[in-house]
Amino acid sequence: MMRIGFIGLGRMGANMVRRLLRDGHEVVAYNRTPEKIHEISDEGAIPAFSIGELVEKLEKPRAVWVMVPAGDATEAQIEELLEHLEPGDTIIDGGNTNFHDDLRRHPRLRERGIGYVDAGVSGGIWGLQVGYCLMVGGEPEFVEPLVPVFTTLAPPNGYLHVGGPGAGHYVKMVHNGVEYGMMQAYAEGFEILHASDYELDLRGIADLWGQGSVVRSWLLELLGRAFESQGQDLSRLKDWVSDSGEGRWTVQEAIDRDIPAPVITLALQARFRSRQDESYSAKVLAALRNEFGGHAVRTE
Repeated sequence: MMRIGFIGLGRMGANMVRRLLRDGHEVVAYNRTPEKIHEISDEGAIPAFSIGELVEKLEKPRAVWVMVPAGDATEAQIEELLEHLEPGDTIIDGGNTNFHDDLRRHPRLRERGIGYVDAGVSGGIWGLQVGYCLMVGGEPEFVEPLVPVFTTLAPPNGYLHVGGPGAGHYVKMVHNGVEYGMMQAYAEGFEILHASDYELDLRGIADLWGQGSVVRSWLLELLGRAFESQGQDLSRLKDWVSDSGEGRWTVQEAIDRDIPAPVITLALQARFRSRQDESYSAKVLAALRNEFGGHAVRTE
């Protein structure tokens, strides 16, 4: 067991802390809003109400896990940590960071004698119960002391040191690109089923496909739960789908390496389409069909 600092108590971060506490680790927890610090300290975490206090409550060599949104928020926390950490300490970035940021940060921290480990984390809100899949990048001398933490957070065989600095987030990036494609295929298949002339039980089919089928997956299990809680028409949901960046980065990496990735690319484009109230390109298509062939159009 070990003592570790943890910054960021959002839905994933707080549950990761809870999983660590349940396995006997000591966690010094900090969050920008103090309410969440009080909440997690009631469950056994050691509270810290500033980055300086967090570092003071850790034993050398210190390890601090940063679990905040990628980009400016992560950058700001790392910069503040650097004001307090010392050679031999380690920062773990568990957010959905672009691996190019890892490659930029690593040499700078290395010059100061501070380790940098990037951990791609998959598991969402279910990780507390079933564990988190961890894709870990970094130099072995900084990764190996953290194995007790990775072992606790992950299910059996659920973490892997995949390579050097940036490799963890690189693998997580591609993981999320694959996820885009899988989700889009399920979405299109179930739309066809939903539109058919048969009165199909989509919840039942999702459950059925999870039993021995070659397309079985945890995503299908979650889809079945969504049909159960919201009805198979999903009428309460808007058809607006966000993306958090990894799909875009995967497509860009494919372009940079001249690798065809049509499924992931089209899945990303489908998300863009979901955010349009009206499709201008569809209007252009309708206008062209009307111009060259006199095909019917619909007007306001």
